[in-house]
Amino acid sequence: QVQLVESGGGLVQAGGSLRLSCAASGRFFSGYAMGWFRQAPGKEREFVAAIRWIGGSTYYADSLKGRFTISRDNAKLLVYLQMDSLKPEDTAVYYCAGGYYITTHPTDFTDWGQGTQVTVSS
Repeated sequence: QVQLVESGGGLVQAGGSLRLSCAASGRFFSGYAMGWFRQAPGKEREFVAAIRWIGGSTYYADSLKGRFTISRDNAKLLVYLQMDSLKPEDTAVYYCAGGYYITTHPTDFTDWGQGTQVTVSS
């Protein structure tokens, strides 16, 4: 089983930046991928971005390309989400997720962190 712990959320003004981190521990195999989802109050959990540990292929929600960047540090087992030019509509709880299938559906990811709140003020 894989444990995921997010950090780095907080309050930021519109136009600002934040970097989220997700620390992974436990046992996983080649082909494992990690991603970020977010969930705003009253809305469904939505895909943000994902990355494969091996090879580093990245995937983004079309609406977030250019503002959000996912990256990883294999040696430290960390995945990052750099968020720039933040908007109030980016306010949500951001979740780190892991699994062996990269899709936009949260149910396809088997491992989840506890979430970290990101609030963007106008």
